[in-house]
Amino acid sequence: MLYLYTPRQRERWLAALAAALPDQQVMAWPEPVDPDAVRYLAAWRPPEQFFAQFPRLEAVFALGAGVDRFVGRPDLPAQAALIRLTDAGMTAQMQEYVLYGVLRYQRDFDRYGSQQRGHHWLQHPPRLAADTRITVLGLGEIGGAVATRLAQLGYTVAGWSRSPRTLAGVACHAGMAALDGLLARTDILVNLLPSTAQTCGLLDGMRLSHLPPGAAIINAGRGDQLDLDALTLLLDTDRLRGVLLDVFPEEPLPPDHPLWQHPRVTITPHVAATTLIAPAAQQIAAKLAAFQRGEPVAGVVERQRGY
Repeated sequence: MLYLYTPRQRERWLAALAAALPDQQVMAWPEPVDPDAVRYLAAWRPPEQFFAQFPRLEAVFALGAGVDRFVGRPDLPAQAALIRLTDAGMTAQMQEYVLYGVLRYQRDFDRYGSQQRGHHWLQHPPRLAADTRITVLGLGEIGGAVATRLAQLGYTVAGWSRSPRTLAGVACHAGMAALDGLLARTDILVNLLPSTAQTCGLLDGMRLSHLPPGAAIINAGRGDQLDLDALTLLLDTDRLRGVLLDVFPEEPLPPDHPLWQHPRVTITPHVAATTLIAPAAQQIAAKLAAFQRGEPVAGVVERQRGY
């Protein structure tokens, strides 16, 4: 049996999973269920100790790419595999979101928007894609696809990850020792890193200060990686040009937070790449079938690494 827990769109998820898994009994919380019958869970943001009630649990499927709310939980047994989604329509969405942010700063749309509000007519010299240095932090399935797509569009793209990667058209760097020097050569910083113990607080004031004056930031990774106070100071002192934020340490962002009103900040409500239910259900079905056959499953999380 597969048991579903999600606080949002429960009925749509239940219908999609039932259709994708015709040979599997699928039920959803809060329906009562025999805990011994539950072998698989599909979940998003489950409450504390939720997993502890299922003694025969074999695998947990996260209903998204991020698994920071799953790793390190004492109620998730070590023998149960934790499996994340590896795309489900999110890659194309993230490519579009990042490209919007890149064009916003490359083509001066942020400046023209400000000028319009002040009734000010001023043309800025164009900047070519090849003259725009973009650094993508995080080169997993989604980050790697974003970096590659930007390179295909003619941008000068560098990428950074914890372990070495090779991507066509992308200058790939790895390890903490390479990060500060790379930031100093960045016009637009794109953060798509997963949330781990190593990435939490990574973009603090000291590290952000390595960016050149006038650089911009697109953060669609995780909110706990970017120091918002340090970011605000760099914006207020004209060190940074602007920032596009999709994720925050606290979500929703409190309505009285000063970033809502900051003229150099664009905020979106964690929508850069949302899970598409139908393809996600099909992917879970395929992963579950491979798991049951004892075959390798894409997206199995190494819990010590956090992704």
